Amino acid sequence: MDQIAANRELMKSNFAALDRLSTDQSLGRPQPPLEKPFGHGSEIIALPAADPATLVDRDLFACIKRRRSRRAYTRAPLSLEELAFLLWATQGVQRVFGRNYSTFRTVPSGGARHPFETYLVVFRITGLEPAIYRYLALSHQLLLVRRGTGFAAALTKAALGQSFVAEGAALFIWSCLPCRGEWRYSIAAHKTMLLDAGHLCQNLYLASEAISAGTCAIAAYDQRAFDRFLGLDGTEEFVVYMAPVGKVGS
Repeated sequence: MDQIAANRELMKSNFAALDRLSTDQSLGRPQPPLEKPFGHGSEIIALPAADPATLVDRDLFACIKRRRSRRAYTRAPLSLEELAFLLWATQGVQRVFGRNYSTFRTVPSGGARHPFETYLVVFRITGLEPAIYRYLALSHQLLLVRRGTGFAAALTKAALGQSFVAEGAALFIWSCLPCRGEWRYSIAAHKTMLLDAGHLCQNLYLASEAISAGTCAIAAYDQRAFDRFLGLDGTEEFVVYMAPVGKVGS
């Protein structure tokens, strides 16, 4: 019961507590980078620009009305253009402010902190090798993380037996780097960051419907297993949410 009480407190606003605290921002400390760095010589894959011509249905009312959590997918692949659209819809950068101070994106984020990185496990994307990638939102590119095709069993086990996690054309996995929010909001950052995760996944739902695809958000998973799968330390960066995407039947 003590844990339930603590979790309920996390759901409440505690921004008033910032009046008694000094944040890293107020102390003039450097902010975390807007994007997780990567090594020189990394393999980078260009993505096509997001294009409304990719959409099968441009009727927002219809997409909202049709939205469901979809767990059954066909074997049809997504095109690279469709994948690029989904990535843009969920984390696309529209404007960078100052000297990499903040970004405006296609989804809202408290204080424009955008504390997430998007990882992709690609199964069936036309023109893209099956592998694990990370989306480089600032340049709209993909970074190759690890090649491979035998991920389904490990993903299903880490998703607590939810086999549909590996049955779509690609699996979106969002990690959080909490320091991005904590730099500005300290102890008040964590509720806001979890709300932000909901914003980006809802965009994935609607964007998927617009290309005759479907998705299903997953929040029940083995934390350590998914962090290990992506090579994350589990403290400064850890998985918070995921959703497979695949084509759906009529």
